[in-house]
Amino acid sequence: MQIGFVRAALVLGLLAAVGPFAIDLYLPATPQIVQDLNTDDAGAHMTFTVYFIAFGLAQLIYGPIADWLGRRPPIFVGLVVFIAGSVICAMATDISMLTLGRFVQALGAAAPMVIVRAVVRDLHTGTQATRLMALVMLVISISPLLAPLTGSFIISLASWRMIFGALALIALLAMVLTALRLPETLPADRRSPINAAALLRSTVYLMKDARFLGLTMIGGFALASFFVFIASAPMVYMTQYALTPTEFSLVFAVNAVGFFAASQFAADLGQKYGMGRVAFWAVCGFAAATSTLFALVWLGLDDLPVLMAMFFLGNSCLGLVIAPTMVMALEEHGEHAGMASSLGGTFQMVAGGLMILICSPFFDRTALPLVGAVATCAFIAFVLALLTLRPQQEGNAPA
Repeated sequence: MQIGFVRAALVLGLLAAVGPFAIDLYLPATPQIVQDLNTDDAGAHMTFTVYFIAFGLAQLIYGPIADWLGRRPPIFVGLVVFIAGSVICAMATDISMLTLGRFVQALGAAAPMVIVRAVVRDLHTGTQATRLMALVMLVISISPLLAPLTGSFIISLASWRMIFGALALIALLAMVLTALRLPETLPADRRSPINAAALLRSTVYLMKDARFLGLTMIGGFALASFFVFIASAPMVYMTQYALTPTEFSLVFAVNAVGFFAASQFAADLGQKYGMGRVAFWAVCGFAAATSTLFALVWLGLDDLPVLMAMFFLGNSCLGLVIAPTMVMALEEHGEHAGMASSLGGTFQMVAGGLMILICSPFFDRTALPLVGAVATCAFIAFVLALLTLRPQQEGNAPA
């Protein structure tokens, strides 16, 4: 079933924003939570690690279910689970209970995210799919732009626990939006029942596709850099640079806006030069910006304006990586769209969670470990791009 382009972008973007909102709304409260629950930075980082890994692994479940039952039913189930996790978080008495709540939240938030990608594939392919994905990401951009400010406003009026009450309300509104505005995009004659043997064959088929894996992990490590930034930035910005929660939220929004602004040019550039070529050079720019920033901070030039400017530049390049690699990874797998979306989302989110876990011992509330971790993710994405998206591989045809 076809739906209007703008309507599809609005509905899918708001659904996909539920998961990111559960991250970004929470950011300004991180130092307060560390103090209130008598934990340390490693404990706070673990709430992000668990969220990202659970968010990724749960996508393996929702993809096949979406191919079997259609796109809408799993969205409702996921949002109910998300609301339950939000209640657990709001009632947390220690960091273990909060981590458990974040785990449950992530299990639910994975549903709309993975199904949004499958719906995009149901509706469009090629540059049209990239254009729709970019518009979806534009709607998602309300999360890093507004969610931290909203979180700051909430904690200025009440406890950080109210943040999770707000998240439950957002999920409830998303359920109403789905019921009223999102028709089923997978016709009954295209659905396939869950079959263990078929799932295994589909998984093996995708895992043997080097291009699918390469594109997925380019996007994965590009996203991982952003996840590492999310996990560590509140402590760095509010400790080393002594920003208030509101000031941090504004700086975070500036750092993020380049990503979403640049993503809106992905479809037009991809149509003109080829999506693969655009993604390749964007990864190169991202790696150059982050490695330059690492060198500057290593030399002691770690002033806040330097970080803001270089992160803005790097994130602008990043905005031309995510949508094209997502679309290209699914492009040739229409019959396996649910599983491809699930595997892609799983690999990407687990990569982000593992990078936070690996880098967490080095975070000390200063800029150097943060910048080093981001630059490491960018370098890995660059190596993968050399192997997967070299211009001579892409040729002159649009990818």
